[in-house]
Amino acid sequence: MKKVIVIGSGAGGAMAARMLAQDFDVTVLEAGGDFKPLSLPLDKLAKFRKTGLYFDERLIQLLLPSMRIDKQKEMIMVYGRGVGGTTTLATGNAVRADEGLRRIGINLDEEFEELNRELPITTDHQRYWSKVTKQTFQVMQQMDLDPQPMPKFLRSGSCRLCGHCSIGCPTRAKWDTRELLDGIRVEKGCRVTRIEISDNQAKKVHAVKGLKHLSFDADVVIVAAGGYGTPDVLRASGISCQPTLFVDPVLCVAAPMKGARQDRQLLMPFVSRKDKYIISPYMDWLSFFFNREWRKPMDGMVSLMIKLADVEQGDVHRGRMQKQLTPLDHQRLKEAAELCREILIRMGVEKDDIFLGTLNAGHPGGMLPLTETEATTLHSSLLPDNLYVCDASILPQSLGLPPMLTIMALAKRIARIIVADMK
Repeated sequence: MKKVIVIGSGAGGAMAARMLAQDFDVTVLEAGGDFKPLSLPLDKLAKFRKTGLYFDERLIQLLLPSMRIDKQKEMIMVYGRGVGGTTTLATGNAVRADEGLRRIGINLDEEFEELNRELPITTDHQRYWSKVTKQTFQVMQQMDLDPQPMPKFLRSGSCRLCGHCSIGCPTRAKWDTRELLDGIRVEKGCRVTRIEISDNQAKKVHAVKGLKHLSFDADVVIVAAGGYGTPDVLRASGISCQPTLFVDPVLCVAAPMKGARQDRQLLMPFVSRKDKYIISPYMDWLSFFFNREWRKPMDGMVSLMIKLADVEQGDVHRGRMQKQLTPLDHQRLKEAAELCREILIRMGVEKDDIFLGTLNAGHPGGMLPLTETEATTLHSSLLPDNLYVCDASILPQSLGLPPMLTIMALAKRIARIIVADMK
């Protein structure tokens, strides 16, 4: 039986592995270990904020090893490393974000329809909305911002409103890609160092696991190590990437509000789309624990997230982000922050009480973008014939939207192409 090696177990890798396991011998190589959600109650951890214990965002990795932090001067990059990739830490948003793909001639309607049939995707979660969430929705309606319920990977009736969506759902009410890997061989703690290539074919995948050096023979290789990991794997294998990194920066605008209890709400319950950014209610735990401006009671804050579609300009080198926002990015963030301030003021907040969160990001991609000439094959001309990239690295433009559903749709299409080629 033909051997397929999949590097990474996030949205793209897990979906591709699931699809290909029907026809091939599939092995998934995952650099991290099993995902474990943060088990300690957040309200107890919050009591230590005044001690100065939380002085560096990278400390969160001690409590949540699957969450990786790359701290830069301007921005903090957050991504997942473990079985399920970043999907375990995402807020479970199942929104379609394929505008850039459609622009170059890639139509994934069939794959999106399949995903909506196969996975627990719903917009029927308004019963979980708190009084403040409903008020925010109404104010944004009155401002003609057209807020819409966010499609969620959510099992209705299972959510406990613990507010842990972005640090690991303890009840598995939020679906993630670990469920796609049942019955598939997953080598955990296996960090890929390079892919051996000759005669325009990927022959072996080399990796380290602890002190062991391993190699895996392959008939097909799928690199899905994420927009952060994939460029390093490709470059170590002699394949060029482009300095066109996007990260979808996040900035929260917040204010005190007695009894808001946003810490006990579904994160990102609805979304308002503007040109190049979105706005959605969101409790930013990174800012809450590590930003001094956020030293307010956990139950007494209201926060709005801005997620920006940034200019595709930046790089990743040896697992470190090299990214600075452009003047245009800053202009758009400023515009969005002013809009958030207006929303909060209409909700009864005093203008002088409003404060900003820590600029962070979690959607790296775009360093091997697909082009119009690759719209049918979904295969970059820079790659060997039997090597595919199946994550946000191949997206042709920044999204300003959660990419998880779109990456899985791409993975479905790529898997079908691989099956057809192999047969």
